[in-house]
Amino acid sequence: MAERFDLVVVGGGPGGYVAAIRAAQLGKKVVCVDKRETKTFGGTCLNVGCIPSKALLDSSEFFEQAKHKAARHGVILPKVDLDLAAMMKRKDQVVKGNTDGIAYLFKKYGVTPMFGFARLAGPGRVEVKAADGKATTLEAPAVILAMGSESSTLPNLPVDGKHVVTSTEALAFDRVPEHLVVVGGGYIGLEMGSVWLRLGSKVTVVEFLPRILPLTDGEIAGMVQKSLAKQGMTFHLGTKVTGAKVEGGKVIVTAQSEKGDLKLECDKVLVSVGRRPVTQGMGLEEAGVKLDKGKVVVDERFQTTVPGVYAIGDLIDGPMLAHKAMEEGIAVAEMLAGQPAHVNYDAIPSVIYVWPEVASVGKTEEQLKAAGVEYHVGKFPFAASGRAKAMDESEGIVKVLSDAKTDRLLGVHIFGPRASEMIAEAVTTMEFVGTAEDIARIVHAHPTLSEALGEAARAAYFGKPIHA
Repeated sequence: MAERFDLVVVGGGPGGYVAAIRAAQLGKKVVCVDKRETKTFGGTCLNVGCIPSKALLDSSEFFEQAKHKAARHGVILPKVDLDLAAMMKRKDQVVKGNTDGIAYLFKKYGVTPMFGFARLAGPGRVEVKAADGKATTLEAPAVILAMGSESSTLPNLPVDGKHVVTSTEALAFDRVPEHLVVVGGGYIGLEMGSVWLRLGSKVTVVEFLPRILPLTDGEIAGMVQKSLAKQGMTFHLGTKVTGAKVEGGKVIVTAQSEKGDLKLECDKVLVSVGRRPVTQGMGLEEAGVKLDKGKVVVDERFQTTVPGVYAIGDLIDGPMLAHKAMEEGIAVAEMLAGQPAHVNYDAIPSVIYVWPEVASVGKTEEQLKAAGVEYHVGKFPFAASGRAKAMDESEGIVKVLSDAKTDRLLGVHIFGPRASEMIAEAVTTMEFVGTAEDIARIVHAHPTLSEALGEAARAAYFGKPIHA
């Protein structure tokens, strides 16, 4: 006999658990199903992605500061040693605190948790098979598919989980690799590469494209590469990895470029070439859900080609970002409750947690040029920021792009300290269809890093900043 609910959510990641909580807050009887063997919600992000990686990034930054920056502030430390086991333990505690928090929220709002492999058996019908083989059938007038994504791999670089790894294994090394080769110059590879670089690894990035961070503003991406190179990271761009083999406990990576063949000997290879939606074996196409190039096709209300079945997050078009999935989850839950909802895809921020950080929202210069949009550019260097100087963190810039005719804010790109927090002001301004003048005339506290955004906006609107 089937168990009946108002809503079945398949997937307990950021999109799924947020959708479940919001729907429950709106009075729906909700069950959220996840297949994770640890029986924890939060998906890739909380368990083996966003949260543990940021924990390690922050810990490794403390280590870097203690070794190389503290003395400049007059803080003289004795020999600084690394306790990797303690660092990993703290990372695991951070993860547990977050996943326990979701379990608490499910209990608070009455969301029924369920663990097992879910399969869509038709409109409003989901079959769940638990680890012990027990099968349960769930029925509901609405089903939200929120299975997320998994690491993509390369056919000539098979992952063995020990020598050739994904970001999941790279979050849990039991020792610092002498040499880590990162295949892929996207944000995940650069973030994980930064962790191990700070902790003492030699890090080499091999990227097929002629530049790193292909979706980032070109000028900013160039500055990031120079910064990471100065920190010790090595780059081989326009280079194709052709294979890897283990010899005597080492991995020999072979690659090709216009400059010729390349051979790298390393301890670990991190394959970081993007992510792909998790849709296989879920019975989606059999149930009538249309896929296009691996992604689920949805309409403007997130409904798939099967009535009553919705999809959000990494399964559908758009950036594969946790906060994008969360907003879509809230939107679907509110639509199911008869409330108006929206997601503004023109105002979704992205952050890259290297150091200095990178944060952006809106269009890049390359996109505006390709679209033939006339725009103004305003820039302000952190080297001219009093607060950044006081912090000894004066590397980077803020770039503001505004419409040449209307002054409407089109994009903001920040490379600098705490860019991840600074971008919120730009996102808010764009959400309310604001202008460069709006930011320029906001009173920013002095001395703060946020003043740099105000100065860049002045440069875009007035033509010149005040302090540069």
